[in-house]
Amino acid sequence: MTAVPSKPSPRLHRASQSLSGGWSQIGEQAYFYAKTVSAIPDAVVNYRTELYRLIAQMGLGAGALAIVGGTVAIVGFLTITTGALVAVQGYNQLASVGFEALTGFASAFFNVRLIVPGTTAVALSATIGAGATAQLGAMRINEEIDALEVIGIRSVTYLASTRVIAGVIVVIPLYCVAVMMAFLAARTGTTVIYGQGSGVYDHYFNTFLNPTDLIWSFFQVVAIAVVIMLVHTYYGYTATGGPAGVGEAVGRAVRTSMVVAAIEIIFISLAVYGQSGNFDLAG
Repeated sequence: MTAVPSKPSPRLHRASQSLSGGWSQIGEQAYFYAKTVSAIPDAVVNYRTELYRLIAQMGLGAGALAIVGGTVAIVGFLTITTGALVAVQGYNQLASVGFEALTGFASAFFNVRLIVPGTTAVALSATIGAGATAQLGAMRINEEIDALEVIGIRSVTYLASTRVIAGVIVVIPLYCVAVMMAFLAARTGTTVIYGQGSGVYDHYFNTFLNPTDLIWSFFQVVAIAVVIMLVHTYYGYTATGGPAGVGEAVGRAVRTSMVVAAIEIIFISLAVYGQSGNFDLAG
């Protein structure tokens, strides 16, 4: 009798298919990201009008978002709340051990290194990034991207590379607003609500505020903006399944970008502050 070859188990087959599909998707994303980044010079030279339009739209918003001041206002309100939490938690926790005067140190240390980059990443992903995914997804299901290719416009350059550049440019004033609002909220909460002397707060704040930390924090936010825009443009550009598929793409993009941004913050912080910490407890 001839031996019949045994079939692989259905569970093992599904696992192998899922693994191979995951690796294929990673390869597709890497190819899209490399193509988008390499096309940035082409976008700056040939699609400047679209680039200017995207910068204005991302910074000031459109429709109902423009009424409240756009993404700048959203980032400002978010960092006001997180900066106020530094005042609340920092003052109360330090007061429990008799060092409430160091609340200014907590603001200068935590706002710059962790809170402002994280808050800016959340705001960028939930507003500018989600909007880019929805726009590109709608264009994909309406076959507008295919129409751009037909008339000779390089769709990745025109749609993805321009949005990456615009996101990086817009994040510069967003970061400045975020830092100022976080500092202002922490100082107001400590000196006005809790009644700490402004001279005491300013002394410890100015003593521990390191300009080098601000520079590293700025570059950290720029790197986060690049990654977030790349992720959101990919999911919007490859959206399928009609309007429901666009909504699913937005959800996947927001989830992926936030996870990647958190990992990026960890690795950059470890690279910059992991060995020495760039911190001296003095003054």
